[in-house]
Amino acid sequence: MGIFDDVITNAKSAAQAVGKVAGQFVDMSKLRLNLAELNAEINKQYQALGQFVYESRKAGNIDETGLAEKYAALDELYAQFSAVSAQLASLQNKVTCPACGKQVDTDSMFCSHCGMKLSDVQVPVEEPAVEEAPVEEACTCEEPVVEEAPAEAAAEE
Repeated sequence: MGIFDDVITNAKSAAQAVGKVAGQFVDMSKLRLNLAELNAEINKQYQALGQFVYESRKAGNIDETGLAEKYAALDELYAQFSAVSAQLASLQNKVTCPACGKQVDTDSMFCSHCGMKLSDVQVPVEEPAVEEAPVEEACTCEEPVVEEAPAEAAAEE
């Protein structure tokens, strides 16, 4: 019965190893879902901030306290996102390159994407990928400025 006992012991240890890996997979999936939800909430907050600024600007007065509250809400969401990203990176044994932002293995000496030498102090934090529109300076004039086309200007001369 010695061989049979060895087979059972090996099967139990293999089942425990598979269970541990499956548990880590579930944890990583939950963290990824949490990151996606936080990213969606960040995008909603940006949209609400844009709408708030637009409506305030259109009304002619900007509520600085309301604006500060919206900034604080975004900062809190970014802090949560960073914490969850750090948890996910630690489960994956990854760190974020401070130069390019790509994730690399914790035991890497150099970033495989940009080649930067990774120091002993590495930050496993990742910022959310938020689609940002280019920022244009707001026009402070009351009426829209319409410039004449070059053909029209030449015709008037």
